[in-house]
Amino acid sequence: MNVNHSERTPAQIEGIIELAQLLERIEHNPVAVNADQYQRTVERLSDALRDAPSDAFLDKLLTSFPATAELYENLHYQRSGLSRTPLELSISTEMNARELLARMARAD
Repeated sequence: MNVNHSERTPAQIEGIIELAQLLERIEHNPVAVNADQYQRTVERLSDALRDAPSDAFLDKLLTSFPATAELYENLHYQRSGLSRTPLELSISTEMNARELLARMARAD
């Protein structure tokens, strides 16, 4: 059976949700988790999100799981920037990054 890229099977949906939930638990765990576990989770979720169609499921997923939304933005930054982050936070983050880069350049 061929699955159109814009269609998801129930198993794919469940897998994405489980990975998003796991990432949230890891991000908010007061005890440090294994770096390999974190990296594997991010890699698997990144693979699932990389070519994900923009639809109601994706929007609801990203709204429900902030860490997954941040990962999604990072994956698609070249194309859409910080499209899911409030404008004030996006501007503040960009200004802080520019200031840090300028300080680092002066330190060399």
